[in-house]
Amino acid sequence: MRFICHSLTMMASFTRFLLLFTAFSLFMPSLSIDVSYDGRSLKIDGEPKIILSGSIHYPRSTPEMWQPLIQKAKEGGIDAIETYVFWNAHEPLRRQYDFSGNLDLVRFIKTIQSEGLYAVLRIGPYTCAEWNYGGLPVWLHNIPGIQLRTANPLYLSEMKTFTTLIVDMMKRENLFASQGGPIILSQIENEYGNIMGPYGEAGKEYVNWCAKLAESFNIGVPWIMCQQSNAPQPMINTCNGWYCDQFTPNSPNSPKIWTENWTGWYKGWGLKDPHRTAEDLAFSVARFFQYRGTIMNYYMYHGGTNFGRTAGGPYITTSYDYDAPLDEYGNLNQPKWGHLKQLHSILKSMEDVLTQGSVRDINYETLVSATIFSYQGKSSCFFGNAKSENTTINFQNTMYTIPAWSVTILPDCSTEVYNTARVNTQTSIMVKKDNQADDAEEPFVLKWKWRPEHHFEHIKKKGFVDGSVMTIEQLLDQKTVTNDTSDYLWYYSSFDLKKSNPIWGKETTLQVHTSGHAIHAYVNGKLVGSQYADNGKYDFVFEKKIKLKEGLNHISLCSATVGLANYGANFDKVPVGISSGPVRLIAKQRLNDARKFGKKKYILEDISMELDHSKWTYKVGLHGEEELKLQDPYFSQHQKWSQGPVPTNRMFVWYKTTFKAPIGSDPVVVDLMGLGKGHAWVNGHSIGRYWPSYLAGEDGCSSECDYRGSYSNSKCLTNCGKPSQRWYHVPRSFLRDDENTLILFEEAGGYPFDVKFQTVTVGKACANAYEGNTLELSCQGGSAISEIKFASFGLPEGACGSFRTGSCESSNALSIIQKECLGKERCSLDVSEKSLGPTGCKATNRLAVEVIC
Repeated sequence: MRFICHSLTMMASFTRFLLLFTAFSLFMPSLSIDVSYDGRSLKIDGEPKIILSGSIHYPRSTPEMWQPLIQKAKEGGIDAIETYVFWNAHEPLRRQYDFSGNLDLVRFIKTIQSEGLYAVLRIGPYTCAEWNYGGLPVWLHNIPGIQLRTANPLYLSEMKTFTTLIVDMMKRENLFASQGGPIILSQIENEYGNIMGPYGEAGKEYVNWCAKLAESFNIGVPWIMCQQSNAPQPMINTCNGWYCDQFTPNSPNSPKIWTENWTGWYKGWGLKDPHRTAEDLAFSVARFFQYRGTIMNYYMYHGGTNFGRTAGGPYITTSYDYDAPLDEYGNLNQPKWGHLKQLHSILKSMEDVLTQGSVRDINYETLVSATIFSYQGKSSCFFGNAKSENTTINFQNTMYTIPAWSVTILPDCSTEVYNTARVNTQTSIMVKKDNQADDAEEPFVLKWKWRPEHHFEHIKKKGFVDGSVMTIEQLLDQKTVTNDTSDYLWYYSSFDLKKSNPIWGKETTLQVHTSGHAIHAYVNGKLVGSQYADNGKYDFVFEKKIKLKEGLNHISLCSATVGLANYGANFDKVPVGISSGPVRLIAKQRLNDARKFGKKKYILEDISMELDHSKWTYKVGLHGEEELKLQDPYFSQHQKWSQGPVPTNRMFVWYKTTFKAPIGSDPVVVDLMGLGKGHAWVNGHSIGRYWPSYLAGEDGCSSECDYRGSYSNSKCLTNCGKPSQRWYHVPRSFLRDDENTLILFEEAGGYPFDVKFQTVTVGKACANAYEGNTLELSCQGGSAISEIKFASFGLPEGACGSFRTGSCESSNALSIIQKECLGKERCSLDVSEKSLGPTGCKATNRLAVEVIC
């Protein structure tokens, strides 16, 4: 009896120990996750994996957005999040670091981990990414003797210091998989192979140095180098592009990795909006896995917003939407998100056979093939058709029709489960709704105040410029002077004009050769003209006729940038600003000589007064931003703002107003239509540069987009003749429940009275789903389906907004859908005759539906 009681006591103690150990384990990361690889796949703890990854850049959203974005990615079938590390954001000034707010990299990686996803950390530290200066700090450029991204000791030392900082930070927080963290891959450098040639042998030496540096960190997970065909082992070289199915790693022992599958393209000021169809994107993914790919990352899965001055280019817009599966604001971009979700589910169900099976290809004709994966008695098939017309193949005595430019997937090599060209998810039509917190009375209820940008109050009588950084008899590159602390640099000079000067009394032109993106020229305190570079043509000559006076004359040139170059060999050396001149005054003088010039009797000859080596005084930034801090509501409230007549179409002016936060949870945007060019802040948070006055070209857009054929960013364009960007994202976390402040710096001149705040949501949803699928329809933000505008199950015709009944249909479909969906935020429909009623059609039935939210 004692033995039994003693045994029971021991068992109870052991049970309590197990419970405590289990509970403790749930809140502690695993001690180690083994990440290895072979020529077929990445292996997690020895198990071959298909990795479906999506890029989400932490600085392009807010910490409050991170978890919802990652949750939506996970729901969409993504199992890893990839991000760059942005050196110039974290170290804007040498050895002055910032990992706060949306730069909290550790918090971002831990958020990924909390959602049960893997992470791919692209340390670089060069990023490209359409990010200002490619993610490199501009202060690097100003170190004497440095050369960037090559075997230069000064650069290697700085790169090693920052890379070590990031690696050590991840190690301290146990974030590498070898420590139980989520990071399964890390990247050194970025796309260097694309531009390596001009660096010669020093470039090759640099690549080898990068590889050795990476290996020295002993992080316990593989390192990758993208677009680097000569990546030294054990670096895994990877592919970037719209299609990577034909890519082959440089080692048979490396898995086939696609680090950037471009889901769309970025937007530029003055350019049209590019779109990549869901059909083509899915085709590229399915084709990659058909040809032995096992790790694929969407660039971008969520593009986000270029807050502050982070947009590069030059001329990259503030929006970095990228036509990604999650739009700039975090909404589902349908049908892209849903179509890919279905594909991901099927690929993951085939994980074992795709990563471990034997593979056999059958080529039927040019661009038409079948691939059979076989493993442990199971076979899965891909049928690919890269032609622009449908084709039919005979596979195992069964005829299969493969739509043009598509891949059909048959997990059992018999039943067609998915085709990339057949979209069975809803298309969401997004709308912008007026601010109900102001009873939809904006813009009329917004009360504006203003004050000028007093840039000339700094010029003193003796020529001294208050706040200037230097005076030198030389024209300097804008990067050298500003260190990228502002978009604006003022070049001041003066000269004494005597009557004896040859240009005195003559019609005179100010000529300035600049590599800046904009120039505003003032002579004796008066604006004589402005000029903006066209997108892609950043080197130009500014010329304006001016009036000079006898005695001291002042010339003030404001050079403005719109993002620094971020890509290309030696992009860091691209001149910016009025860096080399010439700056000159040109007048005409008449030369009379009848004997020499014949009947004409005279000629006009240019007289030039060169100012390049005059004394130039430099002042960085705007007085209102740098000294008065008008963009910050705390400081701006202590400054005098005029409530009198608000000027419009005036350059260099500050505007201020207050507004109520829109009701609900839908994303918020501000419509800046009517303004020219400038920068916007909400409650002190920069929402980026704005330039709605810069219109896209009139030609090249189409209302229809053919998914067939290779994609490029010149295909499927929209927004012709309209502002490159009209609406600007205001994250909800920037807003307060009570009064909010909007502050604008208007550089070019505009009209603020049309500004208004709106929310972005689903206005209606359409679908044209094939029989045998489940169609999910949903609204957003608590809105319900209020109307079934059209529904037909059979052979409907037309497209969203113009659906019409075909030759046959079910008579019950509409009433069934109304019963199932009306009044609900979401509903699920089984697209079959069993659920929607018989159609009498002889072809494959489809359900066309359009609902109003």
